[in-house]
Amino acid sequence: MSRKFAIMALVLVAIAVAAPAMAQDHGAADETSKDWWQYGSAAFAIGIAAAFGALGQAKGLAAACEAIGRNPGAVGPIRITMIIGLALIESLVIYALIIAFLILA
Repeated sequence: MSRKFAIMALVLVAIAVAAPAMAQDHGAADETSKDWWQYGSAAFAIGIAAAFGALGQAKGLAAACEAIGRNPGAVGPIRITMIIGLALIESLVIYALIIAFLILA
């Protein structure tokens, strides 16, 4: 628990230190920084969605394999439920991709 607290405190300190630097007015450089922030936020959104989508799919697949191992007779219903769940998880990643495209538009 203390490690999570230390990481969270470090992130908050980094944000607090970086916020004044990001708030400065740069005049004509605003257009390029706007483009940089758009690309960065789109990449961050799709990266986080893909990472956590993959973790969710892995956990769902592991649970389905464990359930089939415990009860091999229930392969059909477990497989159908797993495929529907994986499709719903993947749809969230696709939504993040669409949002990333909207950020860049």
